[in-house]
Amino acid sequence: MVEVRRPSQTLAAAASFFNGERLTMARQLKRLKKSHLATLIEMSPASVTAWESGAKQPNRATVAKLALALQVEPQFFGGGAPPKTNRPHFRSLRSTPQIAQDEAEAYGRFVAEVAGMLENAVEFPEALLPDLPVDPDERSMTPEEAAREARAFFGVVPGPVQHVVRLVERSGVVVVFSEPGVAAIDAYSLHSSTRPIIVLNPVKDDYYRQRFDVAHELGHLIMHHDAEPGGKVAEEQANRFASEFLMPAEEIAPSLPVSTAGKAWAYLAELKEYWGVSLAALLYRARALGIMSDVSYRNAVIRMSQNGWRRAEPGRISSLEMPSMLPRAREVLYEAGVDEASFLAGSGLPVGLYAVAASRVPVTAALREAMS
Repeated sequence: MVEVRRPSQTLAAAASFFNGERLTMARQLKRLKKSHLATLIEMSPASVTAWESGAKQPNRATVAKLALALQVEPQFFGGGAPPKTNRPHFRSLRSTPQIAQDEAEAYGRFVAEVAGMLENAVEFPEALLPDLPVDPDERSMTPEEAAREARAFFGVVPGPVQHVVRLVERSGVVVVFSEPGVAAIDAYSLHSSTRPIIVLNPVKDDYYRQRFDVAHELGHLIMHHDAEPGGKVAEEQANRFASEFLMPAEEIAPSLPVSTAGKAWAYLAELKEYWGVSLAALLYRARALGIMSDVSYRNAVIRMSQNGWRRAEPGRISSLEMPSMLPRAREVLYEAGVDEASFLAGSGLPVGLYAVAASRVPVTAALREAMS
C-alpha cells in the first residue's frame, strides 16, 4: 500500500530537515530581497537571514508561509543542500544588477539539481571537456591555441562546426534556456559539482548569434576555471576563442574581403550562411586578422547600423539550435509513464520552472505564467 502523507506530516518533515541554502535559492529564483520576502510572510529580515544562514530554523507555520510566498512545495526546503556551483560568467558584471546575478546563479544550481535527478533515471553522456587554462598574460597558451586544441578534442573536421549545441551536449555539458523574464542577461556559463552548464537567453532569437554565444561560453568553461567572472580580459579571450573555434583563421582568412565595397555584402552573406556566424562576427574577424583596415571596418559597422542590421541581421536560417539532453530525458520518463508531478513530488521543485529548464525551445513569458 502506498503511504500518503498528510500536509501536517509534510510540513513537520520540511521544518525538521530545513536547509537554509534552499531558502536562499528559492528566494533568489523569485528575484526577492530578504526584506521583501520578510514583508510577504510578515516576519523580520533578521529572521530570514537567520534561516538562510542556518542559525535558526523556522517552525511549521512559517515553512508553510515561505512555501506559499516562494511558490514551492514545503518539501523543497528539506531536500538537502543544492549542488555547488562557481560564480557564473556574465558578459558584463557592471551592467548586470546584483539581484539578476543572484537569480542566474540560483537558476544554475536549480538546473544542476534537475540534471542530477534526471541522470538518476536516464543515462547521460560523461561530462568531459578539455582543460586548457588561459591566464590573463597568455604566457602558456592563447585563446586561439585553446580553440584549435578544442576543435581537435571534439573531432571537428575542417570547415564550419555543424551543430554547436549538440557538440557540447555530447561532451556532457547541460544546455538550457533561462527564464523568459530574464532578458537583461545574455548567455552565461558555470561549473557545477557534477556538470558544466550553459544557459541561453530565451529572447535572443538569432541562430547565428546563438552559435557564437555557445562557443563563447564553451571558451569560459574550458579556459577560465579560476578567472574572475565578468572581467574584460576573460570576456575578450572568450570572444577570441569563439572566433577561432567557429572560424579558424587558417581556413577563413583567404575568404574574407578587405572592404565592403562593390558586391562584398552579398559575398559576406554567403560566408555567413556557410560558417553559421553573424555578419558582425565576420567583420570583426576580418579586422582582428588584419585583413580589413580600421577605417573599412568602421565604415562597415556604420552601414550595418544604417540598415538596422545591428539589431536584426538578414539570414536564411530562422530556427535556433535546440538543446536535447534534458528535454530527451524528460520525454523518456513521460514515455515510461512517469508524469512530472510524480517525478518531482519528493523534491518539491516547481513544475513550471522544471518545464523551462527541460524544454527544447525557449518558453515565452505568457506560457511561463500559465505554468505557475
